[in-house]
Amino acid sequence: MAAASRNTVNGNQHRGFSVSSDDDMIDITTTGTVTERSIHYDDPGVSHLPGVTYCMGDGDVAADGDEIPGIGQYEDFHTIDWQRDIARDRMRHRYIVKRKQNSLFDLVKGAHDAWSGWVCVLLVGVTTGVFAGVIDIGASWMSDLKHGICPEAFWLNREQCCWSSNETTLSFDIGNCSQWLNWSEVLGQSREGAGAYIIGYLMYVAWALLFASLAAALVRMFAPYACGSGIPEIKTILSGFIIRGYLGKWTLIIKSVGLMLAVSAGLSLGKEGPMVHIACCIGNILSYLFPKYGRNEAKKREILSAAAAAGVSVAFGAPIGGVLFSLEEVSYYFPLKTLWRSFFCALVAAFVLHSINPFGNEHSVLFFVEYNNPWIFFELVPFVGLGIIGGVIAAIFIRANLYWCRYRKTSRLGQYPVTEVLVVTVVTAVIAYPNPYTRMSTSELIYLLFRKCGVTNMDLICDYNRNFTDVKSSIELAPAGPGVYEAMWLLVLALIFKLVLTVFTFGMKVPCGLFIPSLCFGAIIGRIVGVGMEQLAYNYPSIWLFSGECSTGKDCITPGLYSMVGAAAVLGGVTRMTVSLVVVMFELTGGVRYIVPLMAAAMASKWVGDALGSHGIYDAHINLNGYPFLDSKEEFAHTSLAADVMQPKRNETLSILTQDSMTVEDVETLMKETEHNGFPVIVSRESQYLVGFVLRRDLNLALAQARRAVEGLRPNSLVLFTSSSPQQPPEPSSPAPLVLKNILDMAPITITDQTPMETVVDMFRKLGLRQTLVTHNGRLLGVITKKDVLRYIKQLDNEDPNTVLFN
Repeated sequence: MAAASRNTVNGNQHRGFSVSSDDDMIDITTTGTVTERSIHYDDPGVSHLPGVTYCMGDGDVAADGDEIPGIGQYEDFHTIDWQRDIARDRMRHRYIVKRKQNSLFDLVKGAHDAWSGWVCVLLVGVTTGVFAGVIDIGASWMSDLKHGICPEAFWLNREQCCWSSNETTLSFDIGNCSQWLNWSEVLGQSREGAGAYIIGYLMYVAWALLFASLAAALVRMFAPYACGSGIPEIKTILSGFIIRGYLGKWTLIIKSVGLMLAVSAGLSLGKEGPMVHIACCIGNILSYLFPKYGRNEAKKREILSAAAAAGVSVAFGAPIGGVLFSLEEVSYYFPLKTLWRSFFCALVAAFVLHSINPFGNEHSVLFFVEYNNPWIFFELVPFVGLGIIGGVIAAIFIRANLYWCRYRKTSRLGQYPVTEVLVVTVVTAVIAYPNPYTRMSTSELIYLLFRKCGVTNMDLICDYNRNFTDVKSSIELAPAGPGVYEAMWLLVLALIFKLVLTVFTFGMKVPCGLFIPSLCFGAIIGRIVGVGMEQLAYNYPSIWLFSGECSTGKDCITPGLYSMVGAAAVLGGVTRMTVSLVVVMFELTGGVRYIVPLMAAAMASKWVGDALGSHGIYDAHINLNGYPFLDSKEEFAHTSLAADVMQPKRNETLSILTQDSMTVEDVETLMKETEHNGFPVIVSRESQYLVGFVLRRDLNLALAQARRAVEGLRPNSLVLFTSSSPQQPPEPSSPAPLVLKNILDMAPITITDQTPMETVVDMFRKLGLRQTLVTHNGRLLGVITKKDVLRYIKQLDNEDPNTVLFN
């Protein structure tokens, strides 16, 4: 903030400014028409500091960037400048460190700045855990509401209602305890029979329609950004893109409520993926409590990366997997301190959720299981086979879903989002109810498929011809009964049903995740393969395949393990996750000994998926929506130069600003005639040596501020981007110039026209550039923006470059 005093020296008025910036003190005194500057830098390495007011002489106009609201911020659907934001934070940090010894207040301020990041991720972790607990409890209660109610305590779900009873719930499709009443019993009918089945069927469809219509209506009316998974947009935002409102409070509220409703409606979707979006909304909102993060977009993304880790942590009860997911899948800029904070945030979130205990089983997920049997070496063959099958199914699903989403965007169907939701809900509910494996929630089905059959399991899938003489004896290999074969056919039908319905469901205007449906696809396939291997071991226990492990008659094959490996294979093929996927899966099951089977299946699935399609589901939706996302995992293998990509092309005019020869009217005309997000500043049109770069937004704000605050500003007022006076002295009647050097970036990233594009692409990826300027022998030739790079890559890949929609 500048403190100005007006004095008279030698009969001439002059102004004396004492301007403090983050790292310096500039004392400017003006005597007559001669300007004397005494610039004192505490840091000798600082040569130019943005946001500093420069005064040119008596009557000159200076615009202070620090006093202009909005300077340093970004427009909606634009890319941030990582280098500028990181530099601003470093200057702010140096300023705080220098002043820590001045007073106790400055010392406390410095300490607050040091631990504010840890406090912020602590709050994010606690809040995310609470939200996850509420969502889990609410979704579980509303899902059971489709089947019946607990009259004595309507707020309890079926399992909690039966806790107070001495009876045991033996199956997943109906509650057998007297405390829980089906809708047929509530309406005065019997529990069994045709009438009870019809009433249950109608109530199931009615509740599903109610929940789905509420979810779609809330999303459409209050928060359009609350639909879908959110992970494609989170990846794009973490890469430096601005989507205003996507992480706002209304999106958080509607996404949370809508997610419970959509899951309860029985749609083929999951709540685990959207938990990442919900956690990032929490991280974005809480970051504004700390100006260090709320006012700096690059620093804010460190909090969002930690929030994404917390989202996966509470979704699967896997804090380590959450950190690795944030690192591998969603984060673009992940320094070491962000890794530590993400770990801490995921830990806190998992602890809070564990304390809430939403499932009543002392675990953070519904389908926690634990195996004890070792796996046989030969089983790696079917495990890799499951990986190949998972990759093929994932590729088919991605292609089909993209085709449908593209059709939705380009046809009239996209104009009726609520109608689409209701139609898909009716179809889902009507087809799902007759099959007990599609009637139950997807999480319950996954648990059933992961589970190891024991003495107390009476489901069809565990109908083996076993003779139990001792409850404590180990379970032996046994022939499958008719119930197992019936369950296999029902599971095949459930797989086809869920695979087809998920194609139409993912991308609708309700909150919908893909983790749980993908796990379900693979779990069904894995269970079928596991039962086949188990029966092979029973009928031929002595063959060399089983290395004699099954000759003793003990249970040497675990179908639930195959189900788990298959689930990992399909999820890995759909998302192309590898390391984080394996960690999430063994955290889910508590089986560290099964890391090798999971790794084999995950790698096979990724290889097959990459061979059949270049992108996972999230990257494919990023491309479909036209977001400017430059994937750091892809290689640029083309031989081209910066001159081939830069704008403008040959015989086109470059839009530029000159440092001291353009008027306010010239600048406004240039901005009206062009849509560029920034303009290079050169010495003059005759001498096109580069001076710096100015953003369009900053230039607009500075001119608007000057019109309000500066008297005598005219269209013919000179606009100066330099601290020295023009070469030609102004006439006495000419208006005072407008000095805008403070909004000028005097250190833009530059390359030469002969720089290989491979190097340019690496710079955009690793430095997070918004644009780079192209020069030849120091003279400006053109500009390459992130959008230019993306369009050029699509053109080389024989894709439509116009699909890149945003800046």
